[in-house]
Amino acid sequence: MPLPRMIPVAAAAVCATAAAAVALASSPATAGTLSGTLYRDPSTAVARWVSANPNDSRTALISSRIASQPATRWLSNFNVGTVQSEVSGYVGAAVAAGQVPALTLYGIPNRDCGGASAGGAPDLNQYQAWINNIAGGLARRTTLILLEPDSIALQTCLSANEITARNQALATATRTLKAAGAKVYLDGGHSAWNPAGEAANRLANAGVADADGFYSNVSNFQSTANETAFGRSVLSALSGRGINGKRQVIDTSRNGGAAGDWCGDDNTDRRIGRYPTLDTGDANIDAYLWVKPPGEADGCRYAAGSFQPDLAASLATGAPLPPTTTPPTTPPTTPPTTTPTTPPVTTPSAGACGATYVTSSAWQGGFQGQITVKAGGSAISGWSVSWTLASGQSISQVWGGNLTVSGSTATVRNAAWNGSLAPGASAEFGFIASGLAGSPSLTCTA
Repeated sequence: MPLPRMIPVAAAAVCATAAAAVALASSPATAGTLSGTLYRDPSTAVARWVSANPNDSRTALISSRIASQPATRWLSNFNVGTVQSEVSGYVGAAVAAGQVPALTLYGIPNRDCGGASAGGAPDLNQYQAWINNIAGGLARRTTLILLEPDSIALQTCLSANEITARNQALATATRTLKAAGAKVYLDGGHSAWNPAGEAANRLANAGVADADGFYSNVSNFQSTANETAFGRSVLSALSGRGINGKRQVIDTSRNGGAAGDWCGDDNTDRRIGRYPTLDTGDANIDAYLWVKPPGEADGCRYAAGSFQPDLAASLATGAPLPPTTTPPTTPPTTPPTTTPTTPPVTTPSAGACGATYVTSSAWQGGFQGQITVKAGGSAISGWSVSWTLASGQSISQVWGGNLTVSGSTATVRNAAWNGSLAPGASAEFGFIASGLAGSPSLTCTA
């Protein structure tokens, strides 16, 4: 059963010094081997769409349920000359934010067996050069890497010699990336594809003994319960081959509704699944990730990898709010000097509403702000917060509210779900901006 395909956007971000953005869980593990907060890239396709469409009727839903969440960054363009700087910038931005980056590498020769996402490196020697440059960009900063979706579960187009060569290439890539500090996971397919024993045999042949484990359900729709059971069977089969201590990563980006047919472009029964987290509560599972970014097409009705707001809104319909309406930030153990956190700046709340601002993280050329709106002595049915942008500042993304900018004045109005506040109650929204962080004077109206 083939997987849906995707052609993701290219990477871009900022460089920063290495810090301990990922903490290894103490033994015995109760939630896999990782802890921390996954990195949410402010330049994803969904983030750009939300920023460009503040008045669309779907924006509030897509912003709060999808754009607010981290998804893996795909490296799918074979770009030996530039991939090291791309990886360094992306991982550096995550480390500067005190968060955990995750990358999906998708460049193996004969990718997708010539299907909708065909492409990749011209040959295995050039593929290894690409991997070497990715490893150089990591610079021993811990990063989750999902290595080559389809590469192990989908082999129908390969001869026996080609399978052997691919397995050797994956094993070499795994060792190279591990030496650069990565947590590496190999392609395990999903619970409705190859049987667990066959998946384990293929993983073993591809060098999973040197990896941290395997991932499953990438771009697919199998339930988390089915994937968890499948994963335990794969781990048991690996143990029977003398391979122990491995763990699973599950793609939960679109498995909250119907399963079945591989393509999600036309199926309105699909829903987002569990929100991404490293706190899985399961010692066998290192992460629930959104590997396939929700709202990006599979290539049936729309171009593969293109962001489609109707798909995103359909996936988000009926989903609960995430655990927090703004992404939490775990400071690095050694905070970079470019990541100050401002003290709260508060407007009086004796009237209809007040607002408090903090800079939750900052990096070279940008920052993340968080604003808390609090009702005064009376209930309110809607609110807006305005402030003047400093020279060089511009806002690229907002969650938990709807942004308008007039000249240098930024105004954020409540989303559909957080405008009504009881006396003394509060709501939050956040934003990503370019320029230097400051201490804006806020005006809250209700």
